[in-house]
Amino acid sequence: MSPSANIRVVQILLSVTALEFFGPAIRDTGHSHLLNTEWVGHARVHLMWLLGFMVCSGFANLYFIWRKKSPKLPDLHLSFIWQGCNLVGFWIAIALVRSYGGAIVDLRYHMRIFGIDENVFGFTILTTIYVVAFVYLRTRVTASERA
Repeated sequence: MSPSANIRVVQILLSVTALEFFGPAIRDTGHSHLLNTEWVGHARVHLMWLLGFMVCSGFANLYFIWRKKSPKLPDLHLSFIWQGCNLVGFWIAIALVRSYGGAIVDLRYHMRIFGIDENVFGFTILTTIYVVAFVYLRTRVTASERA
């Protein structure tokens, strides 16, 4: 049994938001983060661990989003929870940045988009798509499609 068109929309939206897991592996492996000689070596080990976890999480999410299984909803719910944890974790880091002496932007390595840090800008878009996917699932996927 193939997924309905409504479930397919949710799958596509969740696939877009799953990109959140791959961006840091692409962006943070250079001299701004992983290879930054100003960082303590142990901090770089933790970053590499995090990046490995994130890439594996991204592939696992895509697997659960697209594997052929019926009913499909439990897999999509798992992806929603997993991605939600990552998104909330980012926003907690931003909200608490002053409490741990962090910096949202380092203008040596990051850019601003419409005056907003690239990470905040990107995660705002991803969070919006994630919320749209969730609302779409709750309002457009019918009870028969949920079975």
